[in-house]
Amino acid sequence: MVEWFDWFVYASFATYFAGAFFPSGDDTAKLMNTAGLFAVGFFMRPLGGWLLGRVGDRRGRKAALTLTVTLMSASAVLIAVAPTYEVAGYGGAAVLLVARLLQGLSVGGEYAASATYLTEASAPGRRGFASSFQYVSMTAGQILGLGLQIILQRTLTSGELHSWGWRIPFIVGALGAAVVFYLRRNMLETEAYEESDAGAAERGTIRALLRHKREALLVIALTMGGTVAYYTYTTYLTKYLSNSAGLPKQTATLVSFCALIVFACLQPLAGALSDRIGRRPLLITFAVGSTFLTVPIMTLLRQAGSFWPALGLSLLALVVITGYTSINACVKAELFPTGVRSLGVALPYAIANALFGGTAEYVALWFKKGGLESGFYWYVAGCAAVSLIVYLTMRETRDIDLKRVGGAPEGRPATDTVPAS
Repeated sequence: MVEWFDWFVYASFATYFAGAFFPSGDDTAKLMNTAGLFAVGFFMRPLGGWLLGRVGDRRGRKAALTLTVTLMSASAVLIAVAPTYEVAGYGGAAVLLVARLLQGLSVGGEYAASATYLTEASAPGRRGFASSFQYVSMTAGQILGLGLQIILQRTLTSGELHSWGWRIPFIVGALGAAVVFYLRRNMLETEAYEESDAGAAERGTIRALLRHKREALLVIALTMGGTVAYYTYTTYLTKYLSNSAGLPKQTATLVSFCALIVFACLQPLAGALSDRIGRRPLLITFAVGSTFLTVPIMTLLRQAGSFWPALGLSLLALVVITGYTSINACVKAELFPTGVRSLGVALPYAIANALFGGTAEYVALWFKKGGLESGFYWYVAGCAAVSLIVYLTMRETRDIDLKRVGGAPEGRPATDTVPAS
């Protein structure tokens, strides 16, 4: 929750600090500058996925999780104290860049370490339910960030928020990360990891991962549509409602806040459903819905005009992507054996996020600046369509035994591939 609070408050407060680090210009240009720095954090995620995924496979899931929160805490402090353009010119933007690089490293390993830990620590028949809490906590971090934004919007003037109020969430995030560091140092290691051959020389190496090239490519492909849709309807939604739909910033923030609360509550329900019917039906439902509903939802959102229509459409979009978010963590972890599971989830997922998730906001603003904003809607739908093809052809992973070499299903011989459903 704290990791993703720090990650997302950058996006949600960008409308307030965009002008602090760059010279005067039109609002969309400033947002594109801050969105570019937001995307830079995503391009560090593959490096973070490799480094911290390796740590997770060689030193344990607990070690990786402790290191990620340390990096995130440092980045939050840097953003909180970064000098503005008026004080240090582009020096402030440079500090912001360094902070985003650290955040990218941290989140690049955090996703895989937490996904692996939750999946390995769960009973075989409840992995979908348990791993769904990853997105509950991620969304809770976003909700806290938006909640804090709502409070600050109602207690500070617009001038105060643009001047110094935007620093408050980063101070809060740094303090929260210190608490999480203490909690993670007292975590228990997962049984699956402790019972594996922890001294193997190739644990967490690229060489070991290359033996599972098919699974790595599958992670990239199945992530593509989900990550674009997720960041469109979460981090970009508030900006879209205020910058394109014309809603006041306070109203746009409240829409996102309310929609995300419902979204978080849906995750365990969908995760539990996947334990009963399998992962593929939920993934396919998401991809079909996102492919055919994105363009009409985004078009209607632009014309929403007030709180309730915007909330209803946002909820519809988030219900659709729940088919992906609720189970994607366990699906990816179930594809790999223990010795390369953390790296196998981290690196391909981070690559997909760098290419598609991190650039979603920038692509959206690029289309808007070019006067073709509707082109972004089709881009999101197209990414979902590609993932749909993957979901239709991939094998079911629900019954995989995580302790068997290659992740073979319980009661079946171990193999190096995921068995057919």
